[in-house]
Amino acid sequence: MPWSVNIGSIAGTAVRIHVTFVLFLVWIFAASWAQGGAEAAWSGLVFMIAVFACVLAHEFGHIFAARAFGVTTPDVTLLPIGGVARLERIPEAPGEEFLVAVAGPAVNVVIAFLLIVVLGADPAARNLSAIENTTVSLADKLAAVNIFLVLFNMIPAFPMDGGRVLRALLAIRLGHVRATEIAAWIGQATAFAFGFIGLFSNPMLIFIAIFVYMAATSEAQLVAIRAMSRDVPVSAAMITQFATLTPDEPIEAAIETLLSTSQQEFPVVDGQRRLFGVLSRADMIRALKEVGPQAPVSGVMTTDIPVMSHRGRLETAFAILQEKQKPAVGIVDAGGGLIGLVTSETVGEMLMVRDALPKGTRMGPWGRAAGA
Repeated sequence: MPWSVNIGSIAGTAVRIHVTFVLFLVWIFAASWAQGGAEAAWSGLVFMIAVFACVLAHEFGHIFAARAFGVTTPDVTLLPIGGVARLERIPEAPGEEFLVAVAGPAVNVVIAFLLIVVLGADPAARNLSAIENTTVSLADKLAAVNIFLVLFNMIPAFPMDGGRVLRALLAIRLGHVRATEIAAWIGQATAFAFGFIGLFSNPMLIFIAIFVYMAATSEAQLVAIRAMSRDVPVSAAMITQFATLTPDEPIEAAIETLLSTSQQEFPVVDGQRRLFGVLSRADMIRALKEVGPQAPVSGVMTTDIPVMSHRGRLETAFAILQEKQKPAVGIVDAGGGLIGLVTSETVGEMLMVRDALPKGTRMGPWGRAAGA
């Protein structure tokens, strides 16, 4: 995630802190100092760090549950509104998604249980409103916060865990796509409710509303694309007319190519059109500033670009784009020569064209079936 810093790894998953999270801690410290002096400032800072430790444990509940189903997690990022674990894919089997979704809140239940039973913490709701009060013990505050995290995350609206639980249950009868549409719609409606309430109470709810709405919309689009791409040949969505670069070509020549086209990604190939990497427009501009116009393309391109046969399916290419976080998938012929590219943009354009078609119209292998 942009604007985040890697602070280490746990069990093979990188832990990253977003810059806004650091600013949030600074703001909490300063606000507490202004209200109650040094003691309140340090107490508030320790409490917030403890809360986000609980949030991190919550995310690793999802991570370890996902690993049980063969889904890896490259990283988890701490944000002011919580944590985001980047799973390579979301299990589509309803039972698997259900278990992965409830694993996070289950961790918070365990933490609250231990605080109450072992330390005798009081999880009363009033402790949530006494965060600045130094007379309330840290254990009491954390117990109340963990119970709140369980209740908040189990709201049956995307992208909260409750929304994923709802989708898993609906998918048993309605299928994954329809279940996602319903859960996403509830998530968007919940976002509007958060935003409206935030206008008259806590402004933080407005930021949460924006995050919830965007995440719900994004998930619905991703599932729609996956559904559309099933049984569609990859050749239906690949770019076949594109400019290429060579590994030893200087950056200044690549810039000339950039200015003469409207491409976003440029494949780097050899004389036999074997794919060596991809150079994006952003990479070109950054390289021009950092290493100069005479540096070779091979030194700044993105390598290890996945490739697949032109006989493959679009669903496979889209899954690779999501899991590998690469700018493109190279489509090659039987001899390994590059004949096309599939990017997130091309797949998105297909979705827009399909949605724009009048009902009952069929255009290409990805159009709606007649009478749909």
